[in-house]
Amino acid sequence: MTDTRDFFTAVPRSEFETPGTSRGLVDVVRWRYLLNLLVRTGVTTRYRNSVLGWTWSYVRPAAQFLVFWVVLGLFMNLDRGIPNYAVYLFSGIVVINLFSEAFKNATTSIVGNAPLVRKVFLPRQLFAVSAVIVAFVHFLPQVGLLLVVCLLLGWIVNVSLLSILAILAGMLIVMLFALGLGLFFGAINVRFRDAENIVELLLLLATWASPVLYAWTQVQDAVVDKLGWPQWLVEVYMLNPITQGVELFHYAFWRPVTDTALQLPPGLAWNTLWTFLIAVGTLLFGQFVFRRLEGRFAQDL
Repeated sequence: MTDTRDFFTAVPRSEFETPGTSRGLVDVVRWRYLLNLLVRTGVTTRYRNSVLGWTWSYVRPAAQFLVFWVVLGLFMNLDRGIPNYAVYLFSGIVVINLFSEAFKNATTSIVGNAPLVRKVFLPRQLFAVSAVIVAFVHFLPQVGLLLVVCLLLGWIVNVSLLSILAILAGMLIVMLFALGLGLFFGAINVRFRDAENIVELLLLLATWASPVLYAWTQVQDAVVDKLGWPQWLVEVYMLNPITQGVELFHYAFWRPVTDTALQLPPGLAWNTLWTFLIAVGTLLFGQFVFRRLEGRFAQDL
């Protein structure tokens, strides 16, 4: 019979893993077959037993757009100085919807999958990542609707390679930022369910804290000209990754179909780089907190 001491000395120590630990987001790639299963489940079950089914992916943003357009554009005249306000508004709404769904679902992903977390070991980051990907899948019909409207307005004539890159950059920045925040609040939410209420408040502010319903120049006028506050506050405002995602979508969809004198945000290209780094930093911080707390998930749930 083989001596067990010979077996353990023959196998390198690195071959063994401590039970219940993972290598973070690296394991998401290693367990991609399970990630694919979670995404498919999330996509197919969202509208199960629903009469309208995927039509809700169009109805909800359309209703949201109509409310904002009528109340803010027609009644409150927030569309002043913003030609083609409908496209401007919808370009920002789809970005906010992507961020809101990804952030909210990632925050509740661990608690929502409590039976699996308690009974089976698997990289818990899979739940947050799959939630963000599912949000992206639900985001695509909204972008498709926006694209159709822009095509009817002559978007294809004025679109450029920079416009396509702006779309990709905007989506990447918003999804990374949402995933980082989702990992952070999702880990805290396991112990303190108040995190969900905090996230609800943040999502309530997200629409108003970005130039979705108004132009960024109105922030400049109010902060610097009316209130006399320093210019750097506007620059900090523009470094919000959600703000940058919205402005990139305005650049990609709204400007090619609009003859406007509204100036581009200063340093749009550089802000894209800086907000990408901020989003990556948020992801790394969220992953750090998540890994520090995930050891107690099963007990706390």
